[in-house]
Amino acid sequence: MSEETWHAARLIPTSGINGATEQERRATSALLAVMSVVPDFSKTLLSPLGAPSGTPSTFIEVPFDHDGTRIYPDGLIRVKRGNRLWTALVEVKTGKNALESQQLENYLDIARAEDFDALITISNEIPPTPGQHPTQVDKRKLRRVAMLHWSWSYVLATAIVQKEHRGVSDPEQAWILGELIRYLEHERSGALELEDMGANWVSVREAVAAGTLRASDPTAPEVVSRFDALLRYASLRLGQRLGTDVVQSLTRKELADPKVRQTDLLKSLAGTGVLEGAIRIPGAVAPVVITADLRASQISCHVDVPAPQSGRPTTRVNWLVRQMKGAPDHVRVEAFAARSRGGGSAELLGVVRDDPKALVDDPQKELRSFRVAMSTTMGAKRGRGRGSFIDSVLDTLDAFYGDVVQNIKPWSPAPPKLREPVTPDPEDDGLSSTDLSSQDEEVAARRA
Repeated sequence: MSEETWHAARLIPTSGINGATEQERRATSALLAVMSVVPDFSKTLLSPLGAPSGTPSTFIEVPFDHDGTRIYPDGLIRVKRGNRLWTALVEVKTGKNALESQQLENYLDIARAEDFDALITISNEIPPTPGQHPTQVDKRKLRRVAMLHWSWSYVLATAIVQKEHRGVSDPEQAWILGELIRYLEHERSGALELEDMGANWVSVREAVAAGTLRASDPTAPEVVSRFDALLRYASLRLGQRLGTDVVQSLTRKELADPKVRQTDLLKSLAGTGVLEGAIRIPGAVAPVVITADLRASQISCHVDVPAPQSGRPTTRVNWLVRQMKGAPDHVRVEAFAARSRGGGSAELLGVVRDDPKALVDDPQKELRSFRVAMSTTMGAKRGRGRGSFIDSVLDTLDAFYGDVVQNIKPWSPAPPKLREPVTPDPEDDGLSSTDLSSQDEEVAARRA
């Protein structure tokens, strides 16, 4: 028998998982156990929640009495540092199972009675905006206990970034974290990627195409929320590959009140058929804006690049083109001139490579900025796979970042150079100073 057919022994096996209950129990135990032995990983997860630095103690299915009933939260995390004690209950869902409001409210009651700090929920649900929980509960129960959420995509991305990019101090701990990654990446673990755009995707897409969708349509908010969830998932996915924290770009107003963004997206979807959002990549020249035009069936990504502040218009165009040597010819480049109204001059990169003047409408006007964009055909299917909306967004983002964005560096002026000292003229009468003066060039020009 060939060894190629043998299955390697794993610290956290996926075999023997029978049903959702067993899946949730194994995922909870695997995650909490690894957190207790890999402090680099647990600190990355828990520090943003307000937990002190320290190695956590973790437990599963801790029993509590609530209104005469025995209740078993999936897990408990406790971190102690000095006199400070931080404790959080954990509720886990895997697969397509959603968190339940009544169950979470019961756990919040227990946490308040036990003077715990937080309730952490983990599921495949991705909230549309940071800090927003995917499940609504009675807000009065949140006065003393924080309710925080991790998606499995976030947990997996955090684990990969920690192991592959930030590093784990102990080799054995790094191996253990790798075993958790292997487990969560397996389809039987129940830690799924974002898989579909929701039950209302097809009907909303068809209504947009027909021009009959209204902002008040009860089916539209789900699609809008799923689009923002897709942007967050795309950010996690790209950040996982880059080894950095890629996040959705939101205004202060949108962060303070998620309803503001939802309202704006609903108006845009009903009015123009467009869904738009941006992600911020550390070190990139600008946020990447992702646009889904449901009427035109197009996905596009673009960045706005400030033009150099010196040089002729064609020189500024060449500065940008030189940085996109590997970009495909169908990338669109638009140039905006200072003190000009309306849109800028636009042309495909292949044309601009041959003739930089194609972007210069008026040589006398200074170019202020460029917009570089890539467009592809939008997938129509609600699920994952070939021809799906989700994959068309992810593939366009990957191609645009890899071919364009990662190669563009912001312009910076050249540093000033020291002026060479003036060599005295042998025929000089000796009365004038030979020290360098700011007026020397002017005097020499007059004498010439």
